[in-house]
Amino acid sequence: MTITASALISMVSKDRDLDIFKLELSADLADLQRNMTGLLSSQLDKDDHCGDRIAIQSATLVPAEPASLATVQLHYERWACIKAFGKQQAKRVVGGNAVVPVKLTPGVEQDNTELQLVPEVGAIEADGSLGELLRSGTVGPMIRDKIRTAILSAMQKGTNLSATLPPAAQAYATIESATFRDGGAGRLIVVLDGQLRITKEQVQILSKQVKERIGAR
Repeated sequence: MTITASALISMVSKDRDLDIFKLELSADLADLQRNMTGLLSSQLDKDDHCGDRIAIQSATLVPAEPASLATVQLHYERWACIKAFGKQQAKRVVGGNAVVPVKLTPGVEQDNTELQLVPEVGAIEADGSLGELLRSGTVGPMIRDKIRTAILSAMQKGTNLSATLPPAAQAYATIESATFRDGGAGRLIVVLDGQLRITKEQVQILSKQVKERIGAR
């Protein structure tokens, strides 16, 4: 999976000791969107003989500014095992298809360097007892948390400050806010806004490292 990231650094103010720059980091999540079904299948598919059986049928991820919306269609069955005549037999307790929407709102961790996602499950579409199980049992929250973890893990690869910024800026950058945006035609972009506070000597080093990166392309 490829996530393309870029950073824009622009000066805000300077004084005798420190120069303050505005930092805007953006990551294109189009490839994550294309691979949502496979990504969530690897995290959620299971086939327990005497327990939960989950098969992801399809998954989408679209902008819902300033958040995003993941919609997962899945087949779920719960099986229980009983002993009859000395033999263990599996019996299906409940099963059917469901649509689970999860709203994902981006934020920033307390250390102001890492992205976080707050998941919120919407109205689950499912028939009868399956719908009640997904809404009130442990399965719905488990699916919600798996979706959040899988998407956040993929996103962090594109929003990692150490991987995106030149070395001279990495230790001094802080992130203040995060939003999802529509990059056109439903393409999902995550944008992090922050600051960079460095000395004049570090500015010279940063400028040199940026030029080296441009020259290496």
